[in-house]
Amino acid sequence: MTPAELVNALARTRASLDGSEVTLWWSGDVHSWAPGEPYRRLFGFEGVSVARLLPDEETGGWQLLNREAAFYLDPLTREIMETWEDKRVVHVWNDPANLRLRPFPVPMTDLGDQVCFSLEIPLAYPSPLPVAEFPLNSGDDTYRALELFQYFAPASVTTTDAPSVPATLSWTRMSPWLPWMEQGPRPGGLTFHCRGRKLGSYDEVPERTRAYIAARHPEFARAPEKWTEPNETSWTYFRKLAGPR
Repeated sequence: MTPAELVNALARTRASLDGSEVTLWWSGDVHSWAPGEPYRRLFGFEGVSVARLLPDEETGGWQLLNREAAFYLDPLTREIMETWEDKRVVHVWNDPANLRLRPFPVPMTDLGDQVCFSLEIPLAYPSPLPVAEFPLNSGDDTYRALELFQYFAPASVTTTDAPSVPATLSWTRMSPWLPWMEQGPRPGGLTFHCRGRKLGSYDEVPERTRAYIAARHPEFARAPEKWTEPNETSWTYFRKLAGPR
């Protein structure tokens, strides 16, 4: 397959080529690691992404217009947490979380009646939370993380003319401690381990989660209408909440 054909197959797996809104839902857990300490399951984690595709005239690929919200859960009850060790939990409200899907040789594995698209994204850039300004919330002036995505689709995704196909996903993320955890320079970090699927509509999101979004940020039930930047992240969102230093 050509890079253009591969990115189209990935795009119809991740969203829909006809521009309709597509909701992804995922669930999993967040584990801590630190030198000399046992691994700990600190939180459950559940999130939703509502996205639409627009053609990207500049690259010949696609613009993925996306909002994503995700929530830290009590690891046992799976209820949305508001505090952790007497600290306020800051949930994920990324608006936008946009992405350009340029034609490129997307790694794809043939699994028989399925294919798997694998995206490995190492991140390293100046932290929005410099240590001098945020000594409790940041341990490095460079933000470093590793995002590992796998999208599973029917093998027919490579030949179909349908704008969208059913899909499931696996996502692993290795990251520093979250800013609101106030771990400062403590060695170690977090591993997120989640799985999910493309839903038929936003109405299939668990009712508890839809109610939480509706009460706080109802715009996250819809995809953006146009491309905007820069993207929001947990770190930039935390800085906005923290205010000027």
